[in-house]
Amino acid sequence: MRVTIQPSRAHGRVTAPPSKSVAHRALICGALTDFSPVGGLAWSEDILATCDCLRALGAKIYQSGKNSVLIGYKRLSIPGSGRFDAVPEGAVLPCRESGSTLRFLIPLAMLSGRTVTFTGSERLMQRPLGIYQEIAAKNGGLFEQKDGTLTVRGGLCAGDYEIPGNISSQFITGLLIALSLADGESRIRVTEPFESRSYTDITVAVMRDFGVPVQREGNTFVLAGNAAYQKRPYTVEGDCSNAAFLEALAILSEREDEAGLTERSDAAEIAPAHTSAQAGLTVLGVPAETCQGDHVYYEMLHSLADGTCREFDLSDCPDLAPCLFAMAAYYGGAHFTGTARLAIKESDRAKAMAEELAKFGATVSVGENDVTVAAGSLHAPSEVLSGHNDHRIVMALALLCTVTGGVIDGAEAVAKSYPDFFEVIGSAGITVSCDD
Repeated sequence: MRVTIQPSRAHGRVTAPPSKSVAHRALICGALTDFSPVGGLAWSEDILATCDCLRALGAKIYQSGKNSVLIGYKRLSIPGSGRFDAVPEGAVLPCRESGSTLRFLIPLAMLSGRTVTFTGSERLMQRPLGIYQEIAAKNGGLFEQKDGTLTVRGGLCAGDYEIPGNISSQFITGLLIALSLADGESRIRVTEPFESRSYTDITVAVMRDFGVPVQREGNTFVLAGNAAYQKRPYTVEGDCSNAAFLEALAILSEREDEAGLTERSDAAEIAPAHTSAQAGLTVLGVPAETCQGDHVYYEMLHSLADGTCREFDLSDCPDLAPCLFAMAAYYGGAHFTGTARLAIKESDRAKAMAEELAKFGATVSVGENDVTVAAGSLHAPSEVLSGHNDHRIVMALALLCTVTGGVIDGAEAVAKSYPDFFEVIGSAGITVSCDD
């Protein structure tokens, strides 16, 4: 899908979508109860993948409203020998492109002792899984990757585990949930540097909400085992990761005319379509208190826009990178550290943004663990922009297109986390058209 965006300013009110990070965890914990209502869901591709995979493991999911489900299945959760009776031998779990779904559910499948096969996109199945492979080998389990699939059987039991803190926190989340069900106490020690710590905090908070305590001793998590997840109503909070794009749009809607843009003879093409007589954009639905590491988006975006900060550490909030890179290109440049793991996201995000921002005239230097967006002036993109099959790349490029205008190819990637993104910004005054 190609999206064309004309220079325009946003106004009115928009509401942040539900948190995808929280929703994944709430659905999995809910599936381990004797039916819990989980509300506040957004039907992104990633959340649909988690629902599909939980069904494949034997959970029951009933739609109970437009944005809510009743989910659970007691044979997945009740302690005792029949706990995993619901998991069918030979189950196939279609993860689509969701790294969270894949890494969260592998340990649960291993613990079940059944043969379970995971499928997904080519890019997803190329993501590192070595931590689980090492655990399976240590415990005599099957962990076989071939032909773009992963098959596991056994390989996880109660015990002591040490996990590097500089890898994806998704591994820690998967182990926390699965080992809480194991027969016996387990300890997970995370070595320094403990990056993306906040995502683990979300996991612990959601598990506690479902009645499963997790003891924490510094960077060591202690799980008593044989947990009984308690049924309860749960409402997913607003998403800071995607609220960042909306807040960035709000900031851009208040920009000075032509700020950060090259003087051009065709300046009419890049002049804002809406005047300052329009009220600005207000973003609603963001939780006041949250474990989400991306809650720092507001401070980062505003300090970047007003020029009070040009140095940012993204170690604990890597999903903010594309949004911040785009805004840095417009607001005078910045230097970002803690960017190494961007290479193993849906795209190589640092390189993808460098390639696309160059089309606006921006210069981006990508290091091993840092990115520099140079100060400079932008212009309308010199060619069609590519979304790189990455939802956050598409939304980041859309921000700059509201200033310069532009065409984004592969814009359907937003369905991964924010399927109605273009409808939302269109309703807020951005001139956008889609060509399937």
